[in-house]
Amino acid sequence: MPNFKSKKEGATIDKKAFPKNFVWGVSTAAYQIEGAYNADDKGTSIWDQFVLKKGAIYGGQTAQVACDFYHRYQEDILLMKSMNIENFRFSLAWTRIIPEGQGTVSQAGIDFYNRIINFCLEQGIVPWVTLYHWDLPQVLEDKGGWSNREVLQWFENYVEVCTKAFGDRVKNWMVLNEPMVFTGAGYFLGVHAPGKKGLQNFLPAVHYATLSQALGGRIIRKNVPNANIGTTFSCSQITPNSDKKKDLRAAEKADALLNRLFVEPTLGLGYPMESVPVLEKIRKYIQPGDMENCLFDFDFIGIQNYTREVVRHSYTVPYLRAKIVKATKRKVQTTLMDWEVYPPSIYEMITKFSNYEKVKKVIVTENGAAFEDRLDHGEVNDPQRTQYLQNYIGQVHKAAEENKKVAGYFVWTFTDNFEWAEGYFPRFGLVHIDFKTQKRTIKASGKWYRSFLKESEVLVNQEKNTVSN
Repeated sequence: MPNFKSKKEGATIDKKAFPKNFVWGVSTAAYQIEGAYNADDKGTSIWDQFVLKKGAIYGGQTAQVACDFYHRYQEDILLMKSMNIENFRFSLAWTRIIPEGQGTVSQAGIDFYNRIINFCLEQGIVPWVTLYHWDLPQVLEDKGGWSNREVLQWFENYVEVCTKAFGDRVKNWMVLNEPMVFTGAGYFLGVHAPGKKGLQNFLPAVHYATLSQALGGRIIRKNVPNANIGTTFSCSQITPNSDKKKDLRAAEKADALLNRLFVEPTLGLGYPMESVPVLEKIRKYIQPGDMENCLFDFDFIGIQNYTREVVRHSYTVPYLRAKIVKATKRKVQTTLMDWEVYPPSIYEMITKFSNYEKVKKVIVTENGAAFEDRLDHGEVNDPQRTQYLQNYIGQVHKAAEENKKVAGYFVWTFTDNFEWAEGYFPRFGLVHIDFKTQKRTIKASGKWYRSFLKESEVLVNQEKNTVSN
């Protein structure tokens, strides 16, 4: 592997500087791109319901059409192929496959995902499937959703159906997408579907999601020969606002909650109750044998990093006594999501997860940024996104050179999409979508990624943590 030579103006990385079997791809999610919310026999998901709630989504927008991937999947996969992208991460919509959450399986739903998988393989693109990316069937939410222990049986049945239907061709599987986000935002803060709040919803949802990710792993192992099995975690480097003892303690608690809560029980380390004492209340939901059933030997852990968080002590925040200092208040460069642009965070997170003895491999299953795109005579220029990706990939390279366990990198995301509560305002895509006409245009960042994947040479700036306009 060639040495990484830093220069004042940046450094040149050849893709060949990464390990030979390093995986490069793009990531998407069913609800954010598919549209066709009521096509064929599809049932209603919690997000189909949540977007109808007044004030829940930016501009009152919905994902009823989104990117219309349901009808345009061939166009998008061919576009992917033209960009030299060889690995495509997408999720399955539970409500397309089992419209009522339990019971009758929809052949139309199975056929749709079979078409995607088969077309990917025909084009030389490897499918990476996420089983659950936040879109629980509403009928199951009406019974308590992730805060009802019966979700274990519902999820077990769903995974059995999916692995038996697609496991002969799909070998790369992820069980859950970012359980901290869908439990925290959906069952504690109420800002994501299903809009529930409070510890009485959050704590059981955490425990049953933890059990489900291991349960899903075991089912995949049973049903899919030679499967490569992972699950994904959101994560951010946590930096204390000062070296005061209260801020250091606040940062420790935030790190435990945001970065450790779901991975450590899977590795046999239990929940980080010593760092976040309120987690002791989760014992109410733990039955005999549960902590053993939280264990699973994943082939890889997917980490999804975008930024870092600076944390300070706060008396006003219940339970944690910790508060994130907004990036705009710190006068640092930010994305449209008000996330700090801080490339070293991805190196720190790769290092953090690599340091767990039982973690075999780390794959960056999401990394990207929302910036304002400039449309000019049919071209879409996004220099900030291009430099963001270059700088973050530079930090991934640094981790690889130091023999961390990093084994792949997926950009979030392929096309602009429905960005949950933020609607269509923040654009993360390598490909621009005109949501009125559904016209696709490869952005400058997408052309850069295409060149990187083919020609293997890219300008990466490891010296600067900020990007000029």
